[in-house]
Amino acid sequence: MIDLNADLGEGFGRWRLTDDEALLASVSSANIACGFHAGDPATMRRVCALAAERGVRIGAQVSYRDLAGFGRRSMDVPAAELAAEVAYQIGALEIFARAAGSAVAYVKPHGALYNRTVRDDEQAAAVVEGVRLSGAGMGAGGPLPVLGLPGSRLLAAAAEAGLPTVEEAFADRAYRPDGTLVPRSEEGAVVTDPEQVIKRSVRLARDGEIVATDGMTLTARARSLCVHGDTPDAARLARRVREELTSAGVRIRAFA
Repeated sequence: MIDLNADLGEGFGRWRLTDDEALLASVSSANIACGFHAGDPATMRRVCALAAERGVRIGAQVSYRDLAGFGRRSMDVPAAELAAEVAYQIGALEIFARAAGSAVAYVKPHGALYNRTVRDDEQAAAVVEGVRLSGAGMGAGGPLPVLGLPGSRLLAAAAEAGLPTVEEAFADRAYRPDGTLVPRSEEGAVVTDPEQVIKRSVRLARDGEIVATDGMTLTARARSLCVHGDTPDAARLARRVREELTSAGVRIRAFA
């Protein structure tokens, strides 16, 4: 059994990147942009309503304040400021989740913030403080889970603060031998071959393994599997991943 998540609501104004309706037909958890890297209020409201209607868990995808760079530029934000901005984003999404009859069920950093919190203790602690500051447990009956990379400082900080942690793996991202993701600035960071993504997804879910760039087989026992919503033909790929996982005897079910 594994959760299948994707990034949704990544648009702003008249610009739309993700095919939210189609992706929601395949995923069990939706990482919804909260306005800092993408996602305006109307988009957030629309996607929350769609997710609630389809029984998909709603997650707050928090980011650095970086619309122009799509949240993929690392920033040196003071810890107190970052914590407040994380709480602000979660709170904004919670309004629309509740209006749809649902609630924010977990938190996942986006882009540069996700990668930064793999190794940066201060930024990781700030994100966790933001989750706590937001009023952790809104509608969930307990503290909000934090979704992140296995072995990251983020998950360590979350566990230390008493927040549930959820380890995730990426079907369409290349891994370094140390288990971290290859930066998007490097060639081959994103796996674009659909057949390869599908094979990796099944192996991750069934065997808990992923092959690194040097050919080493890594242990990657994750409770959630991410398929990015901004890759070409992402909705069709997510559907095929779900179909192949099901055929391989893997149940798709939200972790939260």
